[in-house]
Amino acid sequence: MKKALWYVVGTVFLLSTLAFAADRAASPVKVDPVKTNIVKAAKMHATGKVIEISDASIKIERTVKGAVETMEFALEKPVKNVIVNDSVKIAYIENDGKLIASRVAKVTFKKKEIKPAEIKPASGKK
Repeated sequence: MKKALWYVVGTVFLLSTLAFAADRAASPVKVDPVKTNIVKAAKMHATGKVIEISDASIKIERTVKGAVETMEFALEKPVKNVIVNDSVKIAYIENDGKLIASRVAKVTFKKKEIKPAEIKPASGKK
C-alpha cells in the first residue's frame, strides 16, 4: 500500500513539473532592447585673464607650465559682469575644432594671512 502511494505521489509530481515546463516554453520570449551608448563630449576647464570679450566670443590668456597661451572661445550666450582684465574660469567643450564655452565665472583669489611665527626664547647654552 505504501509503495503504491509513493508511485502516485511521484507520478503527480512529475506530471506537474511537465505542465509547468510546458507553460513556460509557450510564453513569448522577451528581447531586451539594445542599449544605446550616448557619447558625451568631455567638459574641460580653463582659467585665465580676459584680454578680449564680445557677445559672441571671449579670448583669455593663461599660463601653462611657464608658457603663456591665448585661447578663444565661442559663447553660447552673452556673458554679464565680465570685463577685460578679470580672472575667469571657463567650462568648455571642443566641437569640430572649435572651443565652445558653456559657463564663464569670475574667479576671486583669496589672500592668505601670514601669521607671525611664535618667538621662541633662545637657549642659555653656549
